[in-house]
Amino acid sequence: MMRENPADLLPELCTLLGAVLGLLTGMFVPRRRQWTAVAVCAAGVLAGLAAAVAAVDGPRLMTFDAFMLDPVTHVTRVTVLGSTLLVMALAYAPLRGHRRETEFHVLTVFTALGTMALGATSDLLVLVAAYLLASIPAYALAGFAKDARGTEAALKYYLMGALLGLLMLTGVTLLYGLGGGTSYESLARGLPSSPAVTVGAVLLVAGLLFKAGGVPAHFWVPDVAEGSSPVVATLVTTVPKIGAFAALFRLGDEVMPRSWALTLALLAAVTMTLGNLAAFAQDNVRRLLAYSTVGQAGYLLVPVAMAGRTDLARPALLYYVAAYALTNLGAFAVVVATGRDRLADYRGLARRSPLLALSLVVCLLGLVGTPPTAVFVGKVLMLGAALNGHYTWLAVVAAVNTVASVFYYLRWIVPACRTADEEPPAPSRPASLVAYTAAALTLALGVGSGLFLSFG
Repeated sequence: MMRENPADLLPELCTLLGAVLGLLTGMFVPRRRQWTAVAVCAAGVLAGLAAAVAAVDGPRLMTFDAFMLDPVTHVTRVTVLGSTLLVMALAYAPLRGHRRETEFHVLTVFTALGTMALGATSDLLVLVAAYLLASIPAYALAGFAKDARGTEAALKYYLMGALLGLLMLTGVTLLYGLGGGTSYESLARGLPSSPAVTVGAVLLVAGLLFKAGGVPAHFWVPDVAEGSSPVVATLVTTVPKIGAFAALFRLGDEVMPRSWALTLALLAAVTMTLGNLAAFAQDNVRRLLAYSTVGQAGYLLVPVAMAGRTDLARPALLYYVAAYALTNLGAFAVVVATGRDRLADYRGLARRSPLLALSLVVCLLGLVGTPPTAVFVGKVLMLGAALNGHYTWLAVVAAVNTVASVFYYLRWIVPACRTADEEPPAPSRPASLVAYTAAALTLALGVGSGLFLSFG
């Protein structure tokens, strides 16, 4: 079923309107009152989230011949917009009164808009446009502080994105020439079985792996996470991944040949292993979380690789990506709240702020996949998808990596529970509230989903 009804894109339109009106508001209000522009941006995102939730029960259809409305799109919208609201809440206190406060929030909302389009599109040309919209504002945000570290991070981020974006465009051109169209439907019908199709698919995946933070396009992740501000690190390691994995899954499910599964399975194994091994040596918590997100990208590639091989692949990906986004946001919120980057600086956190320390423990153990957190259910579904897809070896690699990841998360948890030699500074209250919220939601989602799977 296909139609052209603007109401089908109401979440995207609300988000776009919030960003544009927020930018215009920021241009005409005094610098001391930029909070009004931030409120307009947040209102647009909130309205988009409400529209996305309301659209969940709608029929599966194609709109404007390029956007698919289905469970993948619905989960992408809700997760992206919910995560964006939490990032904006994290940014409010650090940026309050900043002379470019409006610009920061507008760029954040545009990044979210591009990410939603990335996960919803069913056309290669729109995929490229969404990739650019999700990327360009993020490049600016990485260097937002205009200091040496931020500038270096933004430059690395941009150069990596430009290179892999160029490869992506080459892949799109090649697939268009071979398939005679850019829509996924026409490509599924028209692509021949040839080595050239494989080359085009690999080049196309390069750009999406950049957004997802997967090997070999992961090099920017630790440098941007450390060099940019903690709030920007939270955004770029969470929000763009949601759309990237949705886009990868849709391509695998609707377009790509069967050889896609083996290629992505190998990438998944390498990505999770490299991410976890690199995290062991980190003493900077932001670099540790950055390599953790690389490892998580490997786990998320497992259900992507199983697209079309098992019915469990889609629910595994959608649940896991939502659980990951919430848990990763909670962990970064603790970093924003404390304002500390070294593992040793977290010594005594449990004494100074017990609730914040508890939130940290919940989120870090959640990233491991410890019950009853939400990521635990996601990992169970992910392993089930690999087994049902007859990739037992991949399930074993994922299980081994999960166990290994416990040790580097404990390097952070243990100091937080010990007595400090000196009293650390008081945590930021707004960021602490975000951390509490994320930790509570990941527990509630994990317990609720576990009960549903057990008795439902």
